[in-house]
Amino acid sequence: MTKNQSTDAKKLIQQASQGGAVDQYNFALRYATGEGVPQDDVQAHMWFNLAAVQGHTNGATNRDLVAGKMSPQQIERTQLLARNWKPKKK
Repeated sequence: MTKNQSTDAKKLIQQASQGGAVDQYNFALRYATGEGVPQDDVQAHMWFNLAAVQGHTNGATNRDLVAGKMSPQQIERTQLLARNWKPKKK
């Protein structure tokens, strides 16, 4: 991971944490692919799910693709994380 990737990931998590569906979707892509952050299906699923709840159609599609690689326990954990997630204030 380059310094630019790390900086980009930090900016993206700040934006995603504020609750924007597009930012959440883009951050989920990072976790799904391991670009700038460690690859993590649980985090990818959670962020895709948060984007999907706000109507991001690709969020729902990609959430379901990631779910196909996860155990029922991982999906349950992810759903709990998504339910408990709250946007951070700007």
